[in-house]
Amino acid sequence: MRIRFGYVAMSTILKDCSPSHTITLNNLMKLSLSADRYKRLAALARMNIANTTRLFHHNRAHDIKVFRLTSKLVPLATHPELDGWDWRQELGADFKALGDLAIRDGLRISAHPDHFTLLNSQRYEVVEAAVKDLIFHEQILDAMGLDASAKLVIHVGGSYKEKPLARERFIENFCLLPDNIKARIVLENDDKSYSASEVLELCQQHKIPMVLDIHHHWCLNQGESIEEILPAVFATWDGESLPPKVHISSPRDGKNIRAHADHIDSRFFMGFLDAAGKLGRDFDVMCEAKAKDAALFQLLQHLAAQGYHFVDRASIDL
Repeated sequence: MRIRFGYVAMSTILKDCSPSHTITLNNLMKLSLSADRYKRLAALARMNIANTTRLFHHNRAHDIKVFRLTSKLVPLATHPELDGWDWRQELGADFKALGDLAIRDGLRISAHPDHFTLLNSQRYEVVEAAVKDLIFHEQILDAMGLDASAKLVIHVGGSYKEKPLARERFIENFCLLPDNIKARIVLENDDKSYSASEVLELCQQHKIPMVLDIHHHWCLNQGESIEEILPAVFATWDGESLPPKVHISSPRDGKNIRAHADHIDSRFFMGFLDAAGKLGRDFDVMCEAKAKDAALFQLLQHLAAQGYHFVDRASIDL
């Protein structure tokens, strides 16, 4: 039973390696010519891609196989003021080279569209923007040459004080998505509206893989234990080319339990490992701590000190 570990989007160890360089629309519009605006955006995107390339090399050096891309690789890409910019044409070769590197190194790549990507909103324009954002993320993964195993993690959305209707809106809008986007979607339980059991029901009914967020489950549940729900959650990945994935983080403090701490409480996570170990099934772990790769390395050090068997620097066997 192999468990691989990864982190989110950026490094707190590497210097000057942000993959999220951007510009405000106001500053961009100070450039009078559209060509100059596009040139500026392309330069920022290439800087982001170059730094993501550095992150990929960093991952390879530490045997890290699980990584989430930032959603800010291409600044302002979905803004309506910039609909005339064909960033895919401009940056296609850059993204292909990045994808080739990910494939060479066997990186499991994902993205997590921002919190405003709400398929079950009551407002048409919000849903429209959500679909546009999903298309943008899918286009990046496609430009990288990554198949449908590279996933987009989203939440069901808000309850809007009418959860049954909100749930139906999600289903309706999800079903209207193009097949290439639906093939990439995975659903995650959240910490305010949709518990793990509620998300699992949706995933089972519509054949969507589910990511279990352990921290969110701790914040919001319906009394179901990890042991009770985990086999069914993992089963939603049956037929996928990659193993199930879970998200881990720790509460920042007792007053702000939903916020992520800088690091992972290894005792909190080892309790989950005890439950998961009974299933005997490979899975991957995404560390969502604020300290990014530094938090991951600290967690791995704690696991090593507890006697867990490492098969490389970022994977263990149970």
